[in-house]
Amino acid sequence: MLNHFFTDPIYLSAAQALVAGLMALGMMLIASWSGIHLEKEIIIALLRGLVQVVAVGAVLLYIFKGPAILGFAILAGMMVLAAKTAEKRAKGLPGAFRVGLYGIGIGAGAVILLMTWAGVIDTKLTALIPIGSMIIANSMNSTSLALDRFQGEVRSHVGHIETALALGASPKTAIRPYAQAAVKASLIPRIDSLRSLGIVWIPGVMTGMLLGGSQPVHAAFYQFVVMAMILTVSGLTSLISTLLIAGYIFTPAEQLALSASN
Repeated sequence: MLNHFFTDPIYLSAAQALVAGLMALGMMLIASWSGIHLEKEIIIALLRGLVQVVAVGAVLLYIFKGPAILGFAILAGMMVLAAKTAEKRAKGLPGAFRVGLYGIGIGAGAVILLMTWAGVIDTKLTALIPIGSMIIANSMNSTSLALDRFQGEVRSHVGHIETALALGASPKTAIRPYAQAAVKASLIPRIDSLRSLGIVWIPGVMTGMLLGGSQPVHAAFYQFVVMAMILTVSGLTSLISTLLIAGYIFTPAEQLALSASN
């Protein structure tokens, strides 16, 4: 209906954004009437999201004209910001930023470089930045989930860990079950997404390719490639992060530095 009132693509997009925003505000009001008050968070999130994505869209007009090395530099900056976001989720864990940066940098970096070298990800910035950012975002989410779950597991089993240490177990052995639980928890959303691919949902990459005129089978194959990359990077970053964080939660005397309360 909106295309009958707006012929200019920019105005049409703005109108569509307005309708989507109003729909989200409607959900907020329904939640408020149910006693769930998230008005401030939702309004700030909507405003920030709109301003940020429009600003990025404007900047990308100029970035897409640059060399491939610029794309890798931008992705490196995204990794740093992703690590900062993961650190907030793991608040209370010492060394969370460094661990997150190493995990995201190694995991996402390896996948992006390997798939670019193999020709799966095009070096054109119009492909490298969107696909690379998608991989980084998912590695960030997995790292956040893994560190948050790991912290919860450790704090819930302080007694078990300290008993294992007292009986002569090494720190890595004492926390291994909780690190494994954290990695498994971080991978559940990625595995479920892959299992339901094409049946429950058609993800954005495939949708975008179909809207762009690509053959459905080609779009389907590439969407699977993207989902497989996301699963790979999620597993790598979760494993690396949980392995590295063990070096920060124990003192030099191999005593647990975390407790159930602090």
